[in-house]
Amino acid sequence: MFESLMISLQLAFVTTSILLLIALPLAYLLAYRSFVGRTALEVVVALPLVLPPTVLGYYVLMMIAPHSPLGLLWQRLFDSSLAFSFSGMVFASVLYSLPFAVQPLQQAFRAIPKRWLEMAETEGLNVKQLFFQLLLPASKGGILVASALTFAHTMGEFGVVLMVGGSIPGETKVASIALFEMVEMQQQSDAWLLALVLLAISFVMLSLVYSVNQLGAQRLMHR
Repeated sequence: MFESLMISLQLAFVTTSILLLIALPLAYLLAYRSFVGRTALEVVVALPLVLPPTVLGYYVLMMIAPHSPLGLLWQRLFDSSLAFSFSGMVFASVLYSLPFAVQPLQQAFRAIPKRWLEMAETEGLNVKQLFFQLLLPASKGGILVASALTFAHTMGEFGVVLMVGGSIPGETKVASIALFEMVEMQQQSDAWLLALVLLAISFVMLSLVYSVNQLGAQRLMHR
């Protein structure tokens, strides 16, 4: 149980870290830029919210299969298979949790007062300066929310990680899969304890989200 929980925590941490690097520029693009295909990009980002996890897991598995272009490239670079590995689960988790990182950041960027952006343009800030000196500091709440939601969502993944990673002890057997197997084997006490730990983690993450949102709402009222 402890081993599978540690794998889940590691997966959630790595996925959240990677997604923040991807989601920040992507959220900025969707919040402030108009371009051909913008709606299509928003649909692609939001797709994991409605797509069955096993469907997404199946397509990801086909993408990283040993004879696929990506699978062959990974094999040549790292001399290992991407499918049914921790790295493969990270790849799938990044895709599956993408909207949980992008959408809170997109909303946080859009909530920044327009007069702040106008003042920044007046002072001659370029895009890089605007992003790091204004948008990121003003969106700390959104970054925390995105991080908490992504972490909690990744901790609770089942269908996607099962399709892509399988259930290899010590490598790809995450807590949700271990819980399922405990119930199948009628290990009720272990299942109850693991479920309680996952519930506690989810409760803490969501408490953080609601606390940040409440603080944000209070600051808006006092502007």
